[in-house]
Amino acid sequence: MRDPIDTHASFWPQVIVQESRGERVYDLPSRLLRERIIFITGGIDDAVSASVCMQLLFLEADNPKKEISIYINSPGGVVTAGLAIYDTMQFIRPAISTTVIGQAASMGSLLLAAGDKDMRFSLPNARIMVHQPSGGYQGQVTDILIHAKEVESLKRRLNEIYERHTGRGYKEIEVALERDNFMTAEMAKDFGIIDKIMDKRAVPSDSK
Repeated sequence: MRDPIDTHASFWPQVIVQESRGERVYDLPSRLLRERIIFITGGIDDAVSASVCMQLLFLEADNPKKEISIYINSPGGVVTAGLAIYDTMQFIRPAISTTVIGQAASMGSLLLAAGDKDMRFSLPNARIMVHQPSGGYQGQVTDILIHAKEVESLKRRLNEIYERHTGRGYKEIEVALERDNFMTAEMAKDFGIIDKIMDKRAVPSDSK
């Protein structure tokens, strides 16, 4: 999997911002980062994970009391890369809202569920998918058994994380993740992965 920053950078428009010292040109992700918005798009690999973790740590250093918003449109990816993002989300001090646009599958759904309580959202037509981790290994029988035990250990850990953030029992999580389990936004809300379905951005109370 390639880092979507490398893959899609040529398609991102640049924006001109009027600042005290004149105009400044930003690429769109950098401009959104100024607003404390992070995008997780495409497959989650080590490069994507490093980028997201660095952005989270930067925003915490910038203001540890101000909310961070993460938008997710991802089919999932490498479990350890996703867990690095998850652990960083839990580690830093700012509250984090998560919103799925398009899809949040596999590790994408876990990161969606990992937002702060009552701050996990889905747009109406987004799809969410949960399942158990998969793995493949070739080699000597002993090595295959070692890797099988590691996948089983990761499966238990992921189940525990979903249990923590959805409020569902461990056995129920285990059954739900046994096979690819696709959900609508409504189903994901009932399951406890998200808190609210948003079709319109809330209008500030001071708006006329």
